[in-house]
Amino acid sequence: MIGIDLVPERLERARRFGVQALDLREHDDLLAAVRDLTDGRGPDSVIDAVGMEAHGAPLGKLAHQMAGWLPDALAARMMERAGVDRLSALHLAIGMVRRGGTISIIGVYGGMVDPMPMLTLFDKQIQLRMGQANVRRWVDDIMPLLTGPDDPLGVDDFATHRLPLDEAPRGYEMFQQKQDGAIKVLLQP
Repeated sequence: MIGIDLVPERLERARRFGVQALDLREHDDLLAAVRDLTDGRGPDSVIDAVGMEAHGAPLGKLAHQMAGWLPDALAARMMERAGVDRLSALHLAIGMVRRGGTISIIGVYGGMVDPMPMLTLFDKQIQLRMGQANVRRWVDDIMPLLTGPDDPLGVDDFATHRLPLDEAPRGYEMFQQKQDGAIKVLLQP
């Protein structure tokens, strides 16, 4: 399994679970690095968990910031009708997946006029899967894994910070700014 990220704490956590973790900042040609790890084929499947990313696309970031300066009602209408997401992670996934492979998009994209490389998707015979987490469908299957004594998914130590509910704004800021090694903040009532 290969994981790609730029947050040191997440990379280290992935390595602890046996993932070949690549630091996005350390590779000039990430596609070549992944192809080297997959004997030139590319992965059978790629998961894009980034969505409306906060880095990696300076022009897209500027457009989102500019929308933030508009009155809320106007910004909402603009994003609904003409929103453009920063698609660098999705384009990377399209480039690295093997021919006939699958890309699962769990990151949230909300733009309406995003340019997609449809010919590349068609030519590489890529299957796209996406949607919101269908939590109710999987609760009965996953709960025994989450509550059992063995912790096979490693969730017992997943929260790096535990804060009382009244400190939620600080927790969100800490997570967003990647401060103090924050990976997940658990808010406790």
